[in-house]
Amino acid sequence: MTSAFSSYRFVDYAGKIVACARSIKSTNQLRYTSLSASDVASDVRPYQILRHFYSSANELAVQPVGAMARKGFWRVLPRKYFSHRRRVDDSSSSSSEEASKLEETVARAEVVVVKWDPDSSAYANVTSLFHEDRLEARRFLARVCDLQRGMLDFVAAAAEPSRLSHPCLARAQTLMQAAMRRLEKEFYQMLAANSDLLDPESRSVRSSRSSVSDDHGSDLWDESASPDQTDGLVARESIAEIERAAAVDVMTDLRAIADTMVFAGYGFECVRIYRTLRKSVVDEELYQLGFDRSLSLPQIKKMDWAVLELKIRPWLGACRVAVRTLFHRERVLIDHVFSNSNIAREAVFSSVAGDAALQFFAFPEWVAKSKWSPEKFFRLLDMHDAIGEVWPEVELVFSFESTSSVRTQALASFAKLTEAARGAFADFESTIQREPLRSPIPTGGVDPWTRHVMSYVTRLSNYHLSILEIFAEWQPSPPQSAAADTSSSVSVSDTGFAARLDKLLEALLSHLERKANLYRDAALSNLFLANNLHYAVNRLRSCGLLGEQRAAQHAAKVRQYLAGYERMT
Repeated sequence: MTSAFSSYRFVDYAGKIVACARSIKSTNQLRYTSLSASDVASDVRPYQILRHFYSSANELAVQPVGAMARKGFWRVLPRKYFSHRRRVDDSSSSSSEEASKLEETVARAEVVVVKWDPDSSAYANVTSLFHEDRLEARRFLARVCDLQRGMLDFVAAAAEPSRLSHPCLARAQTLMQAAMRRLEKEFYQMLAANSDLLDPESRSVRSSRSSVSDDHGSDLWDESASPDQTDGLVARESIAEIERAAAVDVMTDLRAIADTMVFAGYGFECVRIYRTLRKSVVDEELYQLGFDRSLSLPQIKKMDWAVLELKIRPWLGACRVAVRTLFHRERVLIDHVFSNSNIAREAVFSSVAGDAALQFFAFPEWVAKSKWSPEKFFRLLDMHDAIGEVWPEVELVFSFESTSSVRTQALASFAKLTEAARGAFADFESTIQREPLRSPIPTGGVDPWTRHVMSYVTRLSNYHLSILEIFAEWQPSPPQSAAADTSSSVSVSDTGFAARLDKLLEALLSHLERKANLYRDAALSNLFLANNLHYAVNRLRSCGLLGEQRAAQHAAKVRQYLAGYERMT
């Protein structure tokens, strides 16, 4: 964040003013076409530089904000520029003409600026300019931009350093400060008062929930729908339309204020206000979604699984909403408000959403670093699926260089979840082998432990894409979206998971054979093995985890057990 804003500092202050003045004069545009975003968004304002130009009648010097050494005016501005101005405009009449133009500009701006100066009257202090009179608000912004252009034109036309001590220039700067006080107040109030409209959860999600009542949208035209139902749908649609229109108006006003403040050299103040208010909105929304930002890796490592699972569930519910709604809409809003300043857009978004998103995507990695256990396996898969599903949006929303750490963290969590899921599954295999031997079913039926193992394994059929990635040869590549085309998907039974499944079945069969030895009747022992293996194969085959070839191999073994049973009875 600091590095992003460090580029906002001027290097050649006076030179930039001259360049801006020349550009404005030649293009006659309101926009700051010749200045970069880092210049216009600086906390070092052009009017401050001008003020230091004439701060002393006896000592003309440039002393910008910072530790810049004092230099004479002629050493700051290019000498050839002043020689050119002498040749072109060396008459006192031309000097008076420029001063008259600035005085006229100041007089026009003064009418509206003084009226709305928060320090001028109680009415101006408590009334919103944009809410009270939008037409006058536009006039206010236009006058402020005219004033800034007039000041820059006056400086660019200065043939002598003494021109910079002109009283009209001081008056213009004082007026500009009053105008900026008004715009800072308006910008703050507009962001604070309209957080519900600008907030993605309260506006976008709420309106989408209400407008798509049955996910078909046909109730409005259903002849069987009651009048009350139809009226309710129409009312909700109308409210949603009103909210959208109001949000557009607010976003337009915010952009107009931001453009004007940046153009006038108050970009830093504008960014500071926006960052402070919207960062709190993002933090509050994450809290409302159930994500606890106070958690840390040491705390998670000490948590019992039952407590940790209570933390994982809200994260899973929040993941899609946070990325696709909260962070995405915040990016859209920032792109709109600061559309004329790429550097400001990146710096603001990084500050508003970067830290929260970084911690949000660090949470799965912290969970994966906790002690592995079989009961954690499916929660690890859930988090793995969630990151894979939102990965395309993560790349899109956090595309700035300054937010690359968010993308890196999401990938790191995805990789760590893969590693942890493999470890948890291996632990489950070991658990099967370590299960204590208990008395088998007297009738040779299906053992409860076999049912438990199969219930655990068959749940994997709900995680088709995850097990394809987790049990394949892992390469640290970006996750595939769950929304990707799976029409030509590979069968799970044909992947690396099949080898893991065979190993698990071997572990289960080894356990069953040891338990079968507890029978005193050899025939009953064979029947026990046949029943349990047949049950396991059918469960795996029915959910698509076991291919036909492997199923046939295990079926042949079942027939061997049955043949042994028949021989002994």
